[in-house]
Amino acid sequence: MAELTHLDAAGAANMVDVSDKAATTRTARAVGTVVMRPETLALIREGDAKKGDVIGTARLAGIMAAKRTHELIPLCHPLLIAKVRVDCDVDEALPGLRVTAEVKVLGPTGVEMEALTAVSVACLTIYDMVKAADRGMRIEGIRLLAKDGGRSGAYLAEDAV
Repeated sequence: MAELTHLDAAGAANMVDVSDKAATTRTARAVGTVVMRPETLALIREGDAKKGDVIGTARLAGIMAAKRTHELIPLCHPLLIAKVRVDCDVDEALPGLRVTAEVKVLGPTGVEMEALTAVSVACLTIYDMVKAADRGMRIEGIRLLAKDGGRSGAYLAEDAV
């Protein structure tokens, strides 16, 4: 098991010193789903949600969240993010929306937390925008699919596509 880098010798939480790390290109992809009733998905797909464009709003919320991750997660570094892409795709099999995020940076630390935060906030936004129609929606499976760059190298979830 890897050593936990956010704890000092006494077990106190601290921000990791990344000043000696090289700035390299780092990317991360994350995914999550919002499972809902078919009728709720139809509202979203047809653009009939009372609060407006659910998918467009969720996409923007996810992008904004990725850029503000350091304000939300206490030990994350502020990063000059080069790219954030958030997609919200209809998945009839759920039924619901599958949210994916990809984040890229040229910097001394990875962007896994930014990708996970983007997905989380996009999913919460979807829930918020149609909760009046379906309070039983479930946000599920938020996880890292892949990351690349840095000392620890690449990671690809076994079932990532």
